[in-house]
Amino acid sequence: MKTETASGRRDNPHPLWERMTRASFWTSKLKIWLWNIIRTVLIAGISFVVLYPVLMKVMIAIKDPIDIYDSSVVMIPRHFTFDNFIFVSKVLNYPKVLLNTVLLSGLVMLLQTLTCVLAGYGFSRMKFRGSGLLFGCVIFTILVPPQTIMIPTYLQYKNFDVLGLVSLIQGHPLNLIDTFWPFVISSVLGIGLKTGLFVYIFRQFFRGIPIDLEEAAWVDGSGTFSTFTRIILPNAIPAVVTVMLFSFVWQWNDSFFTGMILSDTKVMSSMVSGAWGQLVIYFRSIDPTQGEDPYYVSMIQNTAILMAILPLIIMYLFVQRHFVEGVERSGVVG
Repeated sequence: MKTETASGRRDNPHPLWERMTRASFWTSKLKIWLWNIIRTVLIAGISFVVLYPVLMKVMIAIKDPIDIYDSSVVMIPRHFTFDNFIFVSKVLNYPKVLLNTVLLSGLVMLLQTLTCVLAGYGFSRMKFRGSGLLFGCVIFTILVPPQTIMIPTYLQYKNFDVLGLVSLIQGHPLNLIDTFWPFVISSVLGIGLKTGLFVYIFRQFFRGIPIDLEEAAWVDGSGTFSTFTRIILPNAIPAVVTVMLFSFVWQWNDSFFTGMILSDTKVMSSMVSGAWGQLVIYFRSIDPTQGEDPYYVSMIQNTAILMAILPLIIMYLFVQRHFVEGVERSGVVG
């Protein structure tokens, strides 16, 4: 390597300086390669830990009952079959349960998103006396364990009455247990699952939208509601998709509140939690003289769990981009 001086004469650089330059170059290259290797190993390891339970359930679901007693079969089955899916669909009434779960989760998702987006916009833009204290109460609802209000919630919907009007009209309160009305009422009134978190997500997202957009709309003669629906809401699509996905998934997987309200197997969470008992009853009804095979029942139960989470995985594939963008812009981390 040669350098040219101001007089036009070419001089060779010092050999030590050339060696140091080459060493620095290869050191930086080595650091980049090491970091790429470490990052790849970490990502692959974390991905394996996350996907391993799902892969195991897939392998169990497509396994033939013969492979249960084959000690040489560990993970990959030797005989593949889809009879387990057909069996679960028949015995556990999967099509009806899937339809009920989609309808209930979708209804709760829409009502809860509508309620929380209005509340989040109000907390982000409208300042009034006590607004900070009221928002603190909303955040406090995230910290309250649902077990502490289990009995009052159950009694409220078992003897549902509005200011005594229902008892005045028909002589006794309504019993809303084993119906979908408790989910609808709690979603509309903002007391559903994780409502405080959803309001917080919308508030953080709306605070990141410049207020200049609203002021320009007000100058053009637009009202508050018109500005919200035409200007703010279209820009909040990532947050809306995030909350809708959270609401749908949490309602789909909820077993505490759903099990308290619905006693029969009507939705997916109750089907999965009661799958073992239903399978035992089914096998005993076929042959009361012989007990059920616990290994086979466990395999069918794993198949039912896989069929319960499969619709969520498919849905996530379509909304993943909006979901990640909404979480990033709303400031929900950890």
